[in-house]
Amino acid sequence: MSALNWKPFIYGGLASITAECGTFPIDLTKTRLQVQGQVNDSKYKEIRYRGMVHALVRISREEGLKALYSGIAPAMLRQASYGTIKIGIYQSLKRTFVDHPEDETLMINVLCGVLSGVISSSIANPTDVLKIRMQAQGSVIQGGMMGNFIQIYQKEGTKGLWKAMSLTAQRAAVVVGVELPVYDLTKKHLIMSGFMGDTVYTHFLSSFTCGLAGALASNPIDVVRTRMMNQRSQQHGGHSNYKGTLDCLLQTWKNEGFFALYKGFWPNWLRLGPWNIIFFLTYEQLKKLD
Repeated sequence: MSALNWKPFIYGGLASITAECGTFPIDLTKTRLQVQGQVNDSKYKEIRYRGMVHALVRISREEGLKALYSGIAPAMLRQASYGTIKIGIYQSLKRTFVDHPEDETLMINVLCGVLSGVISSSIANPTDVLKIRMQAQGSVIQGGMMGNFIQIYQKEGTKGLWKAMSLTAQRAAVVVGVELPVYDLTKKHLIMSGFMGDTVYTHFLSSFTCGLAGALASNPIDVVRTRMMNQRSQQHGGHSNYKGTLDCLLQTWKNEGFFALYKGFWPNWLRLGPWNIIFFLTYEQLKKLD
């Protein structure tokens, strides 16, 4: 068993923040697309956006370009915590099981990915709630990140900041349990096949593949998680729209059809693809500083 290496934590955090800044407007359109069309919520009942490009154009025109970065502060804070812990734990756990990358197996990588995803997302959940609330409201929300943090805490308590934590952990388990092992194994097989070396082209292809796999696996959970986090708790207990995550899933399917669970898929993939490409290219370059 190797000693704990702090470098994956630092490199993972820096690469995550870089990727988040580069793809945030796409993530915002994904959130707007996912919260619209809820028949049991008058505020989000209207279908305002026909797709990702239309959402980008309409938000820019009606709310200003600055609105495309609504929620960027908690998003960066989230990546500074979630991204740092996720990559650090994933790499550390792998070295606990095997000493050399070539000895890694799919089972080991998936297990390490699931564990690191659950732990890191649970810790960073309040920043995720803040980000989604600010993205959904856009220019309507006042007070910035701290103002909204205090508002959620005063109206909904600590429970409001960890709203939908189980869903966030499930989504992270799926995303990290798919993306990181897919990246590692794709990269490993490309290099071992002799077709490509350990180059930027290998990193690009591997990151593109893992982004697509992550989007397909996580989108239904992402839709439910976004809606659960965005709804407000009633003052006398209960929730205004959904009784729980399963109720949200079933209501969405029943009222809007199965493919409603894949609302925002294109911006989700078009974000996860570039996000993973920027992340892994940055991360691999940082590793060369060793």
